[in-house]
Amino acid sequence: MSFNETTIKNISKLARLKFPADQEEKFTEDINSILNWVEELKEVNVDGIEPLISVSLQEPWMRKDEVTTGDLQQELLMNAPDAVHGFYAVPKMVE
Repeated sequence: MSFNETTIKNISKLARLKFPADQEEKFTEDINSILNWVEELKEVNVDGIEPLISVSLQEPWMRKDEVTTGDLQQELLMNAPDAVHGFYAVPKMVE
């Protein structure tokens, strides 16, 4: 598959792109070189190769799903600079 300058003009019109007239030929060559590269990729033998789901082969770490009481309020408030009535206390920002 290759594009000519007429095809590039039609595509640029549909995409509402404007190219300077002196760059249309270079753009056509660039598009054709990209398409040729994609055609080369189609020739690569990938028989027996599993598709990748992720570039990392590590399995994600999963925590155990354990039921807890969830009563961690006091432990969490120990990190707070100031707490009032069991909540984080912050300075008033809007008057």
